Amino acid sequence: MSKEHRPLLMRANRMLGVQLVEHNLVKIEDLEAANEKLIELVAGEQPRQSTILGILAYDMKVLKEDDVLHHIVESEGVGLVDLRDYEVPDELKKDLDVGACWATWSVPFDREEDFTFIATAYYLSPAVRMHWEKLLGTPVLWFGATLEGIAGYLEKYVIAHAGAAPLVAAGAPPAGAPATPATK
Repeated sequence: MSKEHRPLLMRANRMLGVQLVEHNLVKIEDLEAANEKLIELVAGEQPRQSTILGILAYDMKVLKEDDVLHHIVESEGVGLVDLRDYEVPDELKKDLDVGACWATWSVPFDREEDFTFIATAYYLSPAVRMHWEKLLGTPVLWFGATLEGIAGYLEKYVIAHAGAAPLVAAGAPPAGAPATPATK
């Protein structure tokens, strides 16, 4: 994770953690333990493992990622998307900031009229939503996605655009999550 994206990653994770506690999806004690592990992972330069959601769900097993997705669908009215077979328009791929995507666990995946569609595992983090809405300067339609869905998309993108290959090498699954092949 570049120094440029580290503050965004920390803010996104911190604010997601707060929201998970506020929505009674995790206990504060569990979040505090997960934050300690997150700091270790961020220092180790492992973007795919640098996720408070992954630590809570797959390492500590105190939360199910499906519960978070169910919550955002029911409480926030957010739809869901599976990016595995989705053909993302070239205009969105050409200037994709992979570091910001890893830091926010979010990917712009479509554009219709004036709206940009973003898939995210971090919808509950206000820092993530503010970052993308400010960066894109267009209205955003948000869609929930799994950590594995976001990571799989980013790894395929990195392979197709060789300039960011080091992210793939460091891209182990989120703590405890099953690994996915980088290509289909």
